[in-house]
Amino acid sequence: MTVWKTSMRNFFAHKGRMALSAVAVLLSVAFVSGTLVFTDTMNTTFDKLFAATASDVTVSPKSAGGAGDDENPETGKPESLPASLVGRVAKAPGAESAEGAVTSMSVTVVNSANKDMGSSSGAPTIAGNWTQNDLKAMEITSGHAPRGPTDVMVDADTAEKHHLKIGDELRTIAVTGDFTAKVSGIASFKVTNPGATVVYFDTATAQRELLGKEGLFTGISVTAAAGVSDEQLKQNVATTLSDAGGTGTGGTYKLQTAKEAADSSREDVGSFLDVMKYAMLGFAGIALLVGIFLIVNTFSMLVAQRTREIGLMRAIGSSRKQVNRSVLLEALLLGIVGSIAGVAAGVGLAVGLMKLMGSMGMELSTSDLTVKVTTPVVGLVLGIVVTVVAAYVPARRAGKISPMAALRDAGTPADGKAGRIRAGIGLLLTGGGAAALLVATQADKASEGSMFLGLGVVLSLIGFVVIGPLLAGVVVRALSAVVLRMFGPVGRLAERNALRNPRRTGATGAALMIGLALVACLSVVGSSMVASATDELDKSVGADFIIQSGKGQPFVPQVEKALKKAPHIEHVTDYKGVVTKLTSPDGRTEDEELVAADPTYAQDLRRETVAGELSAAYGKNAMSVGDTYAKRHGVKVGDTIKVAFKNGGTAELKIAAITSDDGNVDKGAMYTSITTAAQYIPADRMPQNQMMFAKAEDGKAKEAYAALKASIADYPQYKVQNQTDFKQQLKDQIGQLLNIVYGLLALAIIVAVLGVVNTLALSVVERTREIGLMRAIGLSRRQLRRMIRLESVVIALFGALLGLGLGMGWGTAAQKLLALEGLKVLEIPWSTIITVFVASAFVGLFAALVPAFRAGRMNVLNAIATE
Repeated sequence: MTVWKTSMRNFFAHKGRMALSAVAVLLSVAFVSGTLVFTDTMNTTFDKLFAATASDVTVSPKSAGGAGDDENPETGKPESLPASLVGRVAKAPGAESAEGAVTSMSVTVVNSANKDMGSSSGAPTIAGNWTQNDLKAMEITSGHAPRGPTDVMVDADTAEKHHLKIGDELRTIAVTGDFTAKVSGIASFKVTNPGATVVYFDTATAQRELLGKEGLFTGISVTAAAGVSDEQLKQNVATTLSDAGGTGTGGTYKLQTAKEAADSSREDVGSFLDVMKYAMLGFAGIALLVGIFLIVNTFSMLVAQRTREIGLMRAIGSSRKQVNRSVLLEALLLGIVGSIAGVAAGVGLAVGLMKLMGSMGMELSTSDLTVKVTTPVVGLVLGIVVTVVAAYVPARRAGKISPMAALRDAGTPADGKAGRIRAGIGLLLTGGGAAALLVATQADKASEGSMFLGLGVVLSLIGFVVIGPLLAGVVVRALSAVVLRMFGPVGRLAERNALRNPRRTGATGAALMIGLALVACLSVVGSSMVASATDELDKSVGADFIIQSGKGQPFVPQVEKALKKAPHIEHVTDYKGVVTKLTSPDGRTEDEELVAADPTYAQDLRRETVAGELSAAYGKNAMSVGDTYAKRHGVKVGDTIKVAFKNGGTAELKIAAITSDDGNVDKGAMYTSITTAAQYIPADRMPQNQMMFAKAEDGKAKEAYAALKASIADYPQYKVQNQTDFKQQLKDQIGQLLNIVYGLLALAIIVAVLGVVNTLALSVVERTREIGLMRAIGLSRRQLRRMIRLESVVIALFGALLGLGLGMGWGTAAQKLLALEGLKVLEIPWSTIITVFVASAFVGLFAALVPAFRAGRMNVLNAIATE
């Protein structure tokens, strides 16, 4: 009980000093809790949507991935089944009703201003027919359902976002052609719509315009009669359809209950959500790691400042265990307070993330906010355990203080240099990390080298943390010679203060080092990826223009025709992906995608061949393979491969060329001509173009560029890019990804800044008497504040220098592995590195503002009288 009272008294006596550590715990726990609440809420949203839209039993083509999926994205038309099945299914025992559904996601809907009505968040545009099953999830809130070919109904979220109203005209672009209709109604979701654009037509129009002809459906929604379970209905429908060629398990059709359909859809979304969840938790873990340094520093300094007090406690009978327990109880209190506040802040963070996603096009309702019981438990346990573990070493150090310490002045002797054992361990770990990184750069395969890269990163990071005090003595002196000496005596005082306790300086710098090391590493990797891709594009891409969809949609025929009619064009190349099963001469069969292209593609993309001529691969019944495939199967030019085309026949194609896989553009691609593929794939099953390429007439590049853009101006889903545009897009995409990562790493850097603030604040308290004496002998307030600011700057620069150096080493090693995958150019983004280094100085200045201000306000006489 005495230990508890002592801990409580010390905790509240130093509550100001504990505040920043509590904030670090709060931020870290908030990020973990917020991530869990946010992803759980997204899961809840999608679960409700899938449950609301799924019928009791769904019948779809066997190749379907799930109810409502766009089943054949290669052709731009969903897989379908005959409308005659609806009547047959409706007669199944236990079926109350059955209705045919048409659903397609290979469409683009534009308004009268030719603006795409699709979501900017990546959510699909879904077009279909309005059915009774849709009433489960939606209700018409304005106008009426579509009644004919000139009517279209839109969802309320899309109408609100794009200011649509009854009577507005919309144009729908599909592979079967363009068609227009006027908004006849607006329907609202009864559950949250995460961002999809949904349009409805009458059944005949949906069949004709989305599937190419009437009499087809993409699925059948079956409603169970009262008292009939979904599983029983599924079995009954399977039995009814058995004489039509299939059952739910192995025949022509796929049957799913509402739960199975929802689970299938949830699985597709769940993989994306899991990636997001674990990535965000990874950054939260980095913030927690940085927070550990802050907590260790805080308790180390508090123990040092209370040396005399602890010595007196030991002198009057307190045992080592009691002192140790007292410090750990203070850490426990800190962990509890910070974690409770963190869990609460996490809910607020989740709401903020939902609002942010809403601004990006993904709608999430706070009514679906999901806080599972496990979330606060995880947050509390994590925050408390991390805090107590971080305080363990300072607590043990406190327990070792002898009663004789009560007879000495407060404080411990200056830690002028790290212990030999610590230095030895640090050098060993750092050397081991460097060796592992070196081995990674020498690996022959990226998969083998990645293991050594991970080991090298971990060992070198731990090594730098352990060896930090030893490095502080060297690096701080070097930095001081450049940065501080120009400030005269004040600069020298700042240098000595930073060197007074190398262990403290090392720990403070290490907290900042971790975040900046990751920033530097990712900057090197990102810049190298852009430089490598740009270099390879310059070497290999011969086409002047690349045309593709920003959403990955296949090309509609009307766009293909328009591009080929554009003036000033030497040639336009079709590029299709054809799914096949290849059987090599060794008897092994593998799923592969062949690139079926026009012969001009050999000019548009210059591929190095190791055998044969690539142009010959576009001849009759010919193809090429990559050298990786050739080595794996022992094939050579002249050998024949059996090719089974999806939705088509089987061919015997002769290998006319073997291309080098020593590159990144079209790596591993196998080529054949569209003419060859067309011999074995029916015209209505032939995939649409995935991309298209164009070459301008000599001296007509500008005119051709303008002509191509003008030719498809009515189709905003497609972009014409010259090589400069394509390189800039690549740079922007990688830059956006890095900015997201930097934003998440900012949390760790903020915690590290709090560590600098806390270290300085406690350091000022520790040096109260010293500061009073310096003020008494003539040091002005301005000089005192400058001294503390300069000390903060040099500590921040020390951490930045270590972090940036370490990160560049990691990034260089990572690039060597990426070179094995074709990204061969190493580029150090010096502008970014220098900017971050300079910014670190400003971080140091910012961190010192409050401690310097408080130091400047000290009463000189009171400071001198401080014990």
